Amino acid sequence: MGRIKEKFKELRKNNRKALIIFITAGYPNLETTEKLILEFSLRGVDILELGIPFSDPLADGPIIQESSEFALKNKVNLNAIFNLVRRVRKKTSLPLCLMTYYNPVFCFGEERFLKLAKSSGVDGLIIADLPVEESSSILRLAKIYDLDIIFFISPTTSLKRAKIISKLASGFIYYISLTGVTGPRQRLPQDLIENLRRIKAITSKPICVGFGISNRTQLEKINRVADGVILGSIVIKKIKDNLNRADLVKRIGDFISSLKD
Repeated sequence: MGRIKEKFKELRKNNRKALIIFITAGYPNLETTEKLILEFSLRGVDILELGIPFSDPLADGPIIQESSEFALKNKVNLNAIFNLVRRVRKKTSLPLCLMTYYNPVFCFGEERFLKLAKSSGVDGLIIADLPVEESSSILRLAKIYDLDIIFFISPTTSLKRAKIISKLASGFIYYISLTGVTGPRQRLPQDLIENLRRIKAITSKPICVGFGISNRTQLEKINRVADGVILGSIVIKKIKDNLNRADLVKRIGDFISSLKD
């Protein structure tokens, strides 16, 4: 059983919901990214999403876009990220997903990418712009290399297509709370809970919600129905606000603990 599946089994046994944190690899630098991952493991983060910097991140709002541009200017690349994962895997069993777009995977080579991901210690992949209808080769390789492939379901996804996605997804299903890009929102859509219940009715796989979550009240509301929440932009923003502080890692850890508690 993979680390992600094992984590959700543990969470359900203890009647808990997953806290999934997204950070951009190499923001503000790879050394800090490594320290943050280990801090998250100590602070009780359940799953980590490690974003691969990309020049045209269509699904991401300005906060994550800025972090990606910052990392690319620092010459962060795939080989450096795989090496980072290898280092942290020696120190923590925290389930780890790579969040990317298809272009870096294609340019690197699909099989080479998945093979190195697995050997580095990655547990799952989220390829933001890869529709399920065009994912057959990735799914085939994922079975060979025992990697979970996490797919998106959005508010505009038809029930018929949601059933197909639910069947092919592994690890968990990423439910996009709203249409548009990532980034904090003061209010979440009124039909979010209803939409979650609709998806929960067609699958037993864990459903975790991301996009737009900006405070603890929203987090608690979502967790009444979902199996977990995914926080990215508010974490990246917190990193940006503390860039010049020597205790950046501790401050981010304290912030995560305040949400988890």
